[in-house]
Parts: sequence; C-alpha cells; structure tokens
Amino acid sequence: MVEMIRTVLAALAVVLFATALAAMTAQRLRVAGFCFLSASLVIYVRETRTADGPAGD
Repeated sequence: MVEMIRTVLAALAVVLFATALAAMTAQRLRVAGFCFLSASLVIYVRETRTADGPAGD
C-alpha cells in the first residue's frame, strides 16, 4: 500500500511540474509559482511521511 501511495505522489509531482512549465509558457507566472511550490511540498511529504527508512535501505 505504501508503494502505491509513493507512486501516486510521484505522479502528482510530475503533473504539477508539467502544469507549471505550461503556465510559464503562457505567462501565467502566479499559477506556475503555485504549481512549483505545490510540487515541492508533495515531494517533501512523499519523502518524509511515506519513507520506510533512510535512503538506500
């Protein structure tokens, strides 16, 4: 179950990054900034809340 959650969070981060890049292209810089910030928070949550142990274990 944890692996599925980690995969979904990783996919969400990729979607947020793609949305941010598209928004930057369209000169929607607030939307892009919000998406980049959201992606960073998703990555943080993925790495801290769903980690089984230190990296490399």
